[in-house]
Amino acid sequence: MERLGRTAAIGLFFLAQGAMANAAEIKVYATIGMGAVLKELQPKFEQASGHKLDITWGLAGALAKRVADGETPDALVAIRGGVDGLVTSGRIAGPSAVTLALSGVGVSVRTGAPKPDISTPEKLKDALLAAKAIAYSDPTKGGASGVHFAKVADRLGIGEAVKAKSKHPETAGLPGKLLLDGTADLAIAQVPELLEVQGTDLVGPLPGDLQNITVFAGGVVSGAKEPDAAAAFLKFLQTPEAVATVKGKGMEPPPPSAKGSCLLRASHHHHHRVLDQRLECADQLGAEYC
Repeated sequence: MERLGRTAAIGLFFLAQGAMANAAEIKVYATIGMGAVLKELQPKFEQASGHKLDITWGLAGALAKRVADGETPDALVAIRGGVDGLVTSGRIAGPSAVTLALSGVGVSVRTGAPKPDISTPEKLKDALLAAKAIAYSDPTKGGASGVHFAKVADRLGIGEAVKAKSKHPETAGLPGKLLLDGTADLAIAQVPELLEVQGTDLVGPLPGDLQNITVFAGGVVSGAKEPDAAAAFLKFLQTPEAVATVKGKGMEPPPPSAKGSCLLRASHHHHHRVLDQRLECADQLGAEYC
């Protein structure tokens, strides 16, 4: 009954928006960092709205660059910095830009493999040096977690050692999948990306101030063929149903506009694990997002 109630509420939401009268195919460029959330919400949005989503998956930086270079999907879901840059350049309509979720970076191993201690920077360094191969998104192609992890390795003084045994998934691929066939024995990625891969176990988040909060955002692209439908999609991503999915996939919805710290809770109910770590984000995100 509760599910039926939520579905009915979503349907009423779209009737109120006038979205169901003119069904459209919405072309979306979306970062894989939001993949777990969007894959679950896509059929719900399509059923409730009558619209269809045509999603092109990729790394956030690469997708933002494609839009900056003139490609015109109806909506972009990427990281906040990329969306803000496109607003500044006029490639995304400013009023449409919205923060959708926050996520931290974590470490995973294949199910059954020993979990290294990564509770401090020094212990993380030891774990990285002991690993035979480490999977993470290619920082040269704009993957937010890959860019950050490369900086972490440099900060730990092992940048070249990590680079020598790095393994990168195909574009829009998940680093955690490289654990399954033994290509890598550690995977570093956004926590939701790690939790999405069955047959792997989350070790935990990057420790202390090595952590980084990624803010995911979306916007309607200027010159979009279906701007109204794209706006309806972004509004749907802010509904209670969508917020519940965001939380269920190990992310946090945007916190209220107030100074302080953000709480990242990553939960993976399939394996009965709950990760609860306070991450100071005021310096990284600014008061608007913390």
